[in-house]
Amino acid sequence: MLWSPKEEQIILELKDKIQEEYFNNPDEYSREIILSNISSILKYAQRFYKRQFVDHSQIKGKMISKFNAALKNYINEGQLEHNGLPTVAQLAQQLFVSPRYLSDLLKQETGKTAMELIHIFLISEAKNLLRLKEKRIAEIAFQLDFENTFYFTKLFKKQTGMKPMEFKNMSLN
Repeated sequence: MLWSPKEEQIILELKDKIQEEYFNNPDEYSREIILSNISSILKYAQRFYKRQFVDHSQIKGKMISKFNAALKNYINEGQLEHNGLPTVAQLAQQLFVSPRYLSDLLKQETGKTAMELIHIFLISEAKNLLRLKEKRIAEIAFQLDFENTFYFTKLFKKQTGMKPMEFKNMSLN
């Protein structure tokens, strides 16, 4: 996170106040004053961190597009079969941001974390595969790199409200 010179100055002044209090004014109020200044540093740090999201309002919605493109690229290049499910860290690296920043920005844009969006994307892929009717559910779960069919079914039902077999049967009609 980059801080402006003014923001950096605020933090440094608070740090100096803490040091001044610790080394020069030891009395019954010192502890409370030091803790109050630490609390102020933490509050300013939160403000400065959240400011990033406000300042980026002109690009709002672009990260989700880039994120989805990175996921599609991951699948289309066959990385799912060779490397397993993509991690938030892998996708963040591709998008040149930290995993925490990626998740926070996606949460700001969509209300969902990066991991939730990965799951939504995988279930969307599963729906497409189920509509083709060529593969069994266990094969689709394996193709999408789920550890087991139970977990795949549980996540599918959570996302769609129905089990994969119910979705497949509904697609047949």
